Amino acid sequence: MKKTLLRGLFNVLPLVLSIWLFWSLFESLDEVGSFLFGLVHITELFKGAGFLLILILLFVAGLLFSVSPIAWLYDFVIRQLMRFPFFKTVYSSINDIASLMSSDNKNKSQQTVLVHQANNTYVVGFIMSNDTPEPLTNALPSGDWVPVLFPLSYQIAGITTLVKREDLTVVDWSFEDAMRYNLTAGISISAKDKEEKEKEKEKEK
Repeated sequence: MKKTLLRGLFNVLPLVLSIWLFWSLFESLDEVGSFLFGLVHITELFKGAGFLLILILLFVAGLLFSVSPIAWLYDFVIRQLMRFPFFKTVYSSINDIASLMSSDNKNKSQQTVLVHQANNTYVVGFIMSNDTPEPLTNALPSGDWVPVLFPLSYQIAGITTLVKREDLTVVDWSFEDAMRYNLTAGISISAKDKEEKEKEKEKEK
């Protein structure tokens, strides 16, 4: 009974938390949109009208940023604000996370690799970019060096190591699946495999 209860909990909990997270985001954006409606003396039309307004504004902003003068003006304002240390720190952190999540920045260079260690073990890493900053290239010995990210379990942060391409073993594994494996230390995949094996045993019976 305990095992069945835990199985139900672990299967339902991620769904409930995901729905709660998206609903909270919806509510927050809807409130912001309702506030904008209130500025022009428009009462709330229906539940979700504020959320739709925010989506429309974001779509319009995306169109405007495709126009060179608007993009230049935005970059100019950001450069001026970046002179303030606190703003620079906060904005840079949020911008880096947004860039990592953006589908526009996903490319074939995000490759899953294995890095051989001195004690004949391997570490799962990711080539995030094929370009190495010039200061690092000048400081390193000659060779084809690439930045490899080693994510830490249950954390967003990781360790970036410069490794020679010839020392890497390319793995035919999707970035998303390999990243999930690393961030959960293999627990998520192991649990999934175990559950599938249990289902197969039940079918055999």
